[in-house]
Amino acid sequence: MNQPLSSRIALILVDVQPDFMPGGTLACHEGDAIVPGIDALLRQRRFHHVVATQDWHPRGHVSFASSHPGRAPFEQITLYGQPQTLWPEHCVQGTPGAELHPGIDWSALDAVIRKGSDPGVDSYSGFRENHGPHGHRPSTGLAGWLRERGVDEVVVCGLARDVCVLWTVQDALDLGFRASVLWDLSRPVTPASDDATRATLQAQGIGIMTSVELAAA
Repeated sequence: MNQPLSSRIALILVDVQPDFMPGGTLACHEGDAIVPGIDALLRQRRFHHVVATQDWHPRGHVSFASSHPGRAPFEQITLYGQPQTLWPEHCVQGTPGAELHPGIDWSALDAVIRKGSDPGVDSYSGFRENHGPHGHRPSTGLAGWLRERGVDEVVVCGLARDVCVLWTVQDALDLGFRASVLWDLSRPVTPASDDATRATLQAQGIGIMTSVELAAA
């Protein structure tokens, strides 16, 4: 049986929700393929601290293309001086597509960070919302929650590898945590982004590993 990891390491599961999987409104490439591996990882109970993030948008959210007449999904606009991708409606509060995936045993979870609930601000990272009207990125409270428990390293997986997973590990590093991505338990919106994502992670000193390598740790 795998031994527990250090209590200073936390697992962060990013947006493992049906809307990001095949059949969902913003499906990632092979997004459902990570479900069995994440379920198995949680059942091992190796992490002392496990956090899930959950996209949780109100209807009419500013990031939805449908909120901008004449605009189509995946178009880019400028919002609060920053580039903003317009997305299909997804993870609307209270809908089945916004729930944490039912194929995973979530009983090991210690906390859920809901993000994107401000109708006027998008939120990719588990640590900080995107830039808002006041020019800064509001905290979700996750960093403080981790520090209170003595955590100084995070292992991150989930959806999407090239957006919310990437932003989460980048913010973790920026906030002083060591960070790594479980590559095989993440999937991108588009596979063509993988080379750029891997290069970005490597350039910033963010670890890349697989669940097999984690099991051997």
